Order: sequence, then structure tokens, then C-alpha cells
Amino acid sequence: MNASIEGRHRPPAHTTGGLDYLHDSPAAPVNYMYPPPDGQPWENCTYLTHQVDIADARRLPEACSLDRHGFELRDAPSGVNRFDDDELVRTRYYPEIEAIACDVSGATRAICFDHQIRRRRHDERRLTFGRQSAQPSAVGRVHNDYSEASGQRRLEMMIGDLQTQVRRYAVVNVWRPLMEPVLDAPLALCDARTVMAADLVAAEIRYPDRRGEIYVLKHAAHHRWHHFPHMAMREVLVFKQYDSQISGVSRFTPHAAFLDPAAPADAPPRASIETRCLVLFE
Repeated sequence: MNASIEGRHRPPAHTTGGLDYLHDSPAAPVNYMYPPPDGQPWENCTYLTHQVDIADARRLPEACSLDRHGFELRDAPSGVNRFDDDELVRTRYYPEIEAIACDVSGATRAICFDHQIRRRRHDERRLTFGRQSAQPSAVGRVHNDYSEASGQRRLEMMIGDLQTQVRRYAVVNVWRPLMEPVLDAPLALCDARTVMAADLVAAEIRYPDRRGEIYVLKHAAHHRWHHFPHMAMREVLVFKQYDSQISGVSRFTPHAAFLDPAAPADAPPRASIETRCLVLFE
């Protein structure tokens, strides 16, 4: 257990959190990440909150690993202390993240290609897709950042014709809190071994200048959820969003923020930075 956790009250081994799963969609799900044009709705589908058991991953008998569970916690203090400086993040923080991604995944090369800072507001009552205001917030919808199709497109976008020389690649997300400890809206991750292909639904994500594809999830009783209570700023969560290897390793790791009923009412709103990397096994 991280030294920053040892002196605090030990969280319960399990908690219960509400996670939003896809409920109904008359067509392929579409979600806007910016105010929709012409008065269109933010989404053409509905989500239903399911109360699920979320286990304390710090207390599991075996450490979670990226290729087995789909996620892994690392102690990785950063030399960057100004995450609101975009240039500093790209020039100083990206190399740190690339080194972490290679170390955790075993890849020979990592290319960090984007990041997102999320800050919750005090007045938020629900967690949606986190884009209803100018400042992105925590996402309460169960999702995976890449689908089979968009995972394959990412490789082509990043290295073009050189993709034929890559035997295996993956997309990983490296998530770090920007305040500590995380009590408000912690991140829950679904054990990749409990996710079936039938649970995954390809959904279109619309931005002002592009369209992407993610997976949203149908609810299933066999999903097993975990979180790492009281995360500190020196810790990062590395989790798999796509892997080109089709067997023997985790490929997709659904995740979502949740409102922990054990969190104190005056807990500071969660702030975090998530950074995505293409990792290459050359």
C-alpha cells in the first residue's frame, strides 16, 4: 500500500456506486461532446444508473496487471507541477508518460498523442459524459475510449504506412489525480476478463471538427468493478483501451467515475489529467 494511504482511516473492502449503462438506443448511439447544433439532443440514446459493487483493488490478494485485469496502479511521481500549461505538459509530461506506458506494458516504444484535464464542479449532481460545460468533468457513463474500428484507425493516424512493420500495438490511458486524496468521483474500472463482446456497443462521438467511435456498455451481472481509494498525486492508473492482440491479454477496459457514498459531503471536487498513448511492440 502506498505510504500516503497508510496513515488514514482504511476504506471498506467494498463500496456501492451508481454507474450509467446504455439502456435504450433506437439506432446506433450518438453522443455530442459539444453543444449540439440546431437544437439537437446531446444524445439519441438513454442510460440507466445501476448500483454495482465496487471492490477496493488495494486489498485484492494479487496485484492488478495491465495484461490480465486491464489496469495497473503505479507509484510514479511527476516532475511537472503546472498542468494548466499546455506546452509544459506536452514537452515535459508526455515523455514521463511514455516511459511509464512502456514500463507497464512491456512495449518498446510509446507515442503520447493527447491529454484531457477534468475538473468537477461543486454544483454537479450527476455524472454524464462530462461535456455539458466548457470545463470537461468526470464521466459517469460506462465506456471504453476505443472500439475495434477506432483502435485500428489510431495506428494508421499515428504512423501511416509504417503500420505494416508493427506486429502488435495497443492504446493505453494513464490517469493521474491533480489533487489528493481522491474522495470525490473516484475512477472505477471493470476487470477486462469479465467483459464479453456482446456487452460492447459501438457509439459515435461527435466533436466540432471530427467524429470518433467508442464502446458504451450494456449492463451485465458478470462485470466485476474495482477502484483504488484515496489516490494520491504521485500515483497513476494505467489501463488498456485497445490491444491488437486478440487473445491471451486484456483488450478493452470499461471505466467510469462514481459518487462514493462514503465520501464526506465537503470533499473537494476531483481534478485529474488523463493522457493517451499508442504503444508499439516492434
